[in-house]
Amino acid sequence: MYSDESKILKTVEEISRAIISEDAQSTDELAHWPERGIRSLQKEGLAGLTIPLEYGGLGQGANTLARACETISQYCSSTSICYGMHAVGSAVIASKPTTYQQEKYLTPICEGKHLTSLALNEVGSGSQFYLPQTRMQYHTEADYNINGVKSSVINGSRADSYIVSAVAEGSDTPGEQFNCFMVDSDAIALRWGEKWNGIGMRGNHTRDLLLENVKISGMNRLGKFGDQIWYVFNVITPYFLSAIAGTFLGIAYTALNEVTNHIKSREFSFNGRTLASSSVIQYQLGCLWAKYSRVRALVYYATECYDIKQDEALIALFSAKAEVADSVVEIVNDSMTLCGGHACREGSRLDRLLRDARALHVMQPTTDLLRIWTGRSLLDQPLLADT
Repeated sequence: MYSDESKILKTVEEISRAIISEDAQSTDELAHWPERGIRSLQKEGLAGLTIPLEYGGLGQGANTLARACETISQYCSSTSICYGMHAVGSAVIASKPTTYQQEKYLTPICEGKHLTSLALNEVGSGSQFYLPQTRMQYHTEADYNINGVKSSVINGSRADSYIVSAVAEGSDTPGEQFNCFMVDSDAIALRWGEKWNGIGMRGNHTRDLLLENVKISGMNRLGKFGDQIWYVFNVITPYFLSAIAGTFLGIAYTALNEVTNHIKSREFSFNGRTLASSSVIQYQLGCLWAKYSRVRALVYYATECYDIKQDEALIALFSAKAEVADSVVEIVNDSMTLCGGHACREGSRLDRLLRDARALHVMQPTTDLLRIWTGRSLLDQPLLADT
C-alpha cells in the first residue's frame, strides 16, 4: 500500500489529526481504550508496520516505529503506546516465524484483522522482566500447560493474542529454560484481572493476565527451545525502547508547542508588553528547545543504528530511552512553570502531559537499569551479571 516512509508517516499524521485527537480527552478522563484510533490505524494498513515485505507487511524498522509513535503521541500518548506494543509484538513474531505462525498471525495482522501485544512483566520479577516465573510443562508430547500471572499487560483483554514468556519446569539447562509463546485471547483458562487505574497513560488498558493450566500448542512456541533471551535483547528490547522513546518525544514536542503558543499570546495589560519580549523567557524557552532537540537526535541516531545493525545500536537505545525519561519530565514540568496558573488547572493539556510523562521512568526496562546496562556494555561486562 505504501512505497516509502514519508507516505506511511503522512497517513499516521492524517489519522492522528482527524480521529485520534478527537478522542484524546475522553480516553484520558474515562480511562477508555482508544478503540477508534487503533482500528483506524489497522484499517489503513498500518498494523503490519514492522513486518517484513515478504510476509505482507510494510517492512519498516525501529526508526519508522519511533517516528510513527512520536506523531501519534502528539495527539494521544495512550493510543501511541497501545499501537507501539502491537508493533513490537508483530516484530517479535516476524523475526523467526514458522509457516503456521505466518498464516495464523502475520497475515491477519497485515490485513488489519489481528492485534497483538506483550505479556512479559511479573510482579515477582520487578525490573528483571526477562526472568519469568510463569511455568511451562508438557501436557502432551506436542503441547504445554502454562501457569502464572503476568502484570501490567498493555492492551490487556483488547488484543487478539499475547506474547507470553515462561520458564520450562524441570529444565536444568540455563539456555533452554526461558521461552516465548503465542497465547490467543480465547484460550481456555485465561482470565483477566481488574483494569489498572493509573494517573497517566490512562487509556492503555493495562491489566494482569492470569494463566491457570492454559494449554498451548507447541506450534505456538516462538523460535527454538530456549530462545526467550535472544528475543529479549535482539527484538523485544530494541523495538520496545524505540516505541517508548518515540511516544515520549511526542509528549515533549506537544509540551514545547503548548508553552510556545502561550508565551506568544500573553500580554500584560498594565504596559502592553508581551511575555515573548522578555529576555528571561526567551532564554528559558531556548533551553527547553535545545533539550528536546538533543534527546530527539539521540533517539533517531539510536534507531537508525539498530536498523542498519551497527554494533553500538543497543547501547545507544539504552541511553536514548533513559535520556528521554529524564528530559520529557523536565520539559513538561518547566513548560507548566512558564505557563503559570493557566497550565496548573486540572484537565489542562499540560496536566495530562505531565501525568503521562511521569509513567516513563517505571516502564521496563527502568531508567536505572538502562544506565547500568549502558555502563556494562561499554566495559564489556555481561548485561545480566547480577541475575
